[in-house]
Amino acid sequence: MAAMFLLFSIASAGQSPPLPEGIASRDRDLIYGRKYGMSLTMDRFVPAKPNGKAVVWVVSGGWFSNPDAINAATAAPLCKAGYQVFAVCHGSQPRFTIPEILDDMHRSTRWIRANASRFQVDPGAIGVTGGSAGGHLSLMLGMVHRPGDAKAKDPVDRQPSGCQAVACFFPPTDFLNWTKPGEVMLGKPHLLKNLPPAFDFHTQDKLTGQFRLITDEKERERIGKEISPISHISAGSAPVYLVQGTSDLLVPQSQADTFMAALKEKGIAGELVIKRGAGHGWAGMDKDLEQFANWFDKHLAAKR
Repeated sequence: MAAMFLLFSIASAGQSPPLPEGIASRDRDLIYGRKYGMSLTMDRFVPAKPNGKAVVWVVSGGWFSNPDAINAATAAPLCKAGYQVFAVCHGSQPRFTIPEILDDMHRSTRWIRANASRFQVDPGAIGVTGGSAGGHLSLMLGMVHRPGDAKAKDPVDRQPSGCQAVACFFPPTDFLNWTKPGEVMLGKPHLLKNLPPAFDFHTQDKLTGQFRLITDEKERERIGKEISPISHISAGSAPVYLVQGTSDLLVPQSQADTFMAALKEKGIAGELVIKRGAGHGWAGMDKDLEQFANWFDKHLAAKR
């Protein structure tokens, strides 16, 4: 599920280009957490005319995340609309699996809320966006809101996680029903050969500290359901704007169709935009990001 399109591509090496119109400044490598001796970071794009709201941009393709893939052009349409954009990088496969990556993403939204006064954003008006694997993680942040722990030593952990509105491109939504009911896609052979490590679910031995691969298929399918956004749709789910191509060979259109139908069944606001003949990305996606901003305008009610 690599993000195979220009706006989410790796920026060219060398001197940083001028910031696009609408972006006043960029803060690089803000540390939102640490694990296994490494830092988890995000970049912050500040709009010229802030509206008091924020959007998390999930920097992820094939559940691989790299700060070099943060392209200011992606943040520009949202910044022009007044949104502060937090480009979040997570722990990447092959070292980390999807459940571990989800922990990072939840941590990122807690951290933004813990620093809401510093950044002058409304902690109750945070949207999320991404493409492909980044779209999947976006949906999970919209469907799953983890409560904070009031007794936590770390003040970040006292904050709730999740986002209040989602706008994303071609996300996986149901790993247990991939192209048809009952077809499981948990790292099986795929057009993208580097996907399986993201699905190498494991457990850690409490005595030895060793990681042990989970091979029991029923347990793997239980985890597969847990990481599928469609499994978490409820009355409290965030509204979703989803854009999907009909000729996508990496994430089938059925993933979008079934998810949006399930969203409608629960009475959650949703809009599905189908791009006829489009694959896993297309020219002019900046125009779609402008529509994302309109969606956030409608569904993120910042306190004034």
